[in-house]
Amino acid sequence: MTKRKSSHLASRPAAAHQPQPSQPHLPSPAAIRETIESIVIAFVLAFLFRTFEAEAFVIPTGSMAPTLMGRHKDLDCPECGYEYRVSASDEVTQEGTPLGDEKLVEESTCPMCRYTADLGPGNPQHQSYPSYYGDRVLVGKCSYAISDPKRWDVIVFKYPGDASVNFIKRLIGLPGETVRISHGDIWIRRGTGPFAIARKPPGKLLAMLQPVFNNDYMPKLVALGWPARWQPELPADGSTAGAWHSEDATTFLIDGTASGPRWLRYHHLVPSYNEWKMVEYRKPTQPLHLKPQWITDFTAYNTGRSREQASINPAPDPDVLGLHWVGDLAVGCTLDAESDHGQAVLELRKGGREFQCRLDLATGRATLAISGDDTAQFRPAALTNVRGPGRHRLLFSNCDDELRLWVDGSVVAFDAATTYPDLHNVEPLESDLTPAGVASTGARMKISHLRILRNIYYIAVGEHYGGQLITDYVNPDFSQGIMALIASHPQQRTVEFPLKADQFFMLGDNSARSKDGRLWGSTYWVDRNLLIGKAICVYWPHSWNYIHTPWFDIPFPYFPNFQRMRMVR
Repeated sequence: MTKRKSSHLASRPAAAHQPQPSQPHLPSPAAIRETIESIVIAFVLAFLFRTFEAEAFVIPTGSMAPTLMGRHKDLDCPECGYEYRVSASDEVTQEGTPLGDEKLVEESTCPMCRYTADLGPGNPQHQSYPSYYGDRVLVGKCSYAISDPKRWDVIVFKYPGDASVNFIKRLIGLPGETVRISHGDIWIRRGTGPFAIARKPPGKLLAMLQPVFNNDYMPKLVALGWPARWQPELPADGSTAGAWHSEDATTFLIDGTASGPRWLRYHHLVPSYNEWKMVEYRKPTQPLHLKPQWITDFTAYNTGRSREQASINPAPDPDVLGLHWVGDLAVGCTLDAESDHGQAVLELRKGGREFQCRLDLATGRATLAISGDDTAQFRPAALTNVRGPGRHRLLFSNCDDELRLWVDGSVVAFDAATTYPDLHNVEPLESDLTPAGVASTGARMKISHLRILRNIYYIAVGEHYGGQLITDYVNPDFSQGIMALIASHPQQRTVEFPLKADQFFMLGDNSARSKDGRLWGSTYWVDRNLLIGKAICVYWPHSWNYIHTPWFDIPFPYFPNFQRMRMVR
């Protein structure tokens, strides 16, 4: 509180010999000119930087999710605790004007346990789930002045239909190529040659893989009677000797005494909305006998439902649960080897084929293999540091007709190509209901932090698109459910997009919710002169509304979200 000066001090007469105040010193004209010039130069440099070097760009929609976020909510699943994000773009107009309470997102579905959470006013956590603006991205505007755009770059460009609007998508097709989208994959033809699948570099693939299941988030459900997704596979005689066992359904151990391989298999047991309600209200004491499903192009970001939609039907719409089977997968885990002999095996299945990576604990040698007589000669090998007792993080992928292995975050270089020819295994079989596995052959080990990821599935649509569901099925019948539709092996569309000189083809990572080159009509390409630049980094994700400082509990508004600041891959 400011204290007022005493009146006797204010009225005291000045001393006779008190010096008079000097006149204020005015800057010279040269100094004033120098200051003005400095300010002008600073503005000019900032303008030049913005014009020729870099510019900030705000992600407006979820077409690039989960790589980049538009307006969204940050959520914690109340059942399994998994953190995920859901789109809130439909709450506002393109200009950011709120559309009213009926458009507020009040439901979402967790990608791990598939619990549909209520985010409405009746939920005590409602105030914890505000809608945030999209990521702020720094764009290098001179990137393509010194080098040509590369496939899989994330690029900002002017929309061909309205040059005043900026779009951000991933570059798929280059000038002179023909792009084909078929069964979720990108195929490229140059000139009149054959089509070849477009493979992502290792860094791009890691950035673009999308989560299917993380086993660290299931213990609570298993305690309620839900079947574990990772289950030991017993031999034909039913013997449990030397089999995998677990006390918490998250960490699995094996003693390596079995004479042959012992498998731990992933079952894609996905609960429905009604099954979740049964678990919530009835609390079953007996194990539920559910049927595994095929992995689909489910994207949790697209499961946000407004108050208006939830009032009509509380269950999620079938299309947001994924309409298309995805066979390009990756399996990851933490391996704690306790033996200096035996093998650890990672396996992925797709369309009747088995893709394996065998790790010899005695030598550290990794060997890849594909089932089938036509791939008997496929045996790439490499030396790794997975030798003897020790802990290692492993990731094995089968994406874009190529096998890859990462050990402790580094991609392994094999002595031969790990790519393979088209095996035409594009239809799911019964074996794809258990699409991943981990095995021990004579090795004592522990497996934890198991996770399944999937490749992006690009949906084949084009000029025929009628404005309804984005699907590549021809005349789909959803009346019996998505799994029944997939089991019937429906006809799936293939589309092609030929490109001329200086024409580029762009797609969004969120293929089911992206207005990209597939949906632009006859002008499906982007001319070179419409390219603005390459997305470099997310320099400002949404800030946290308030973070309380430790010890003093002082609220800190707009606290930077450091963990989401990242390079754009």
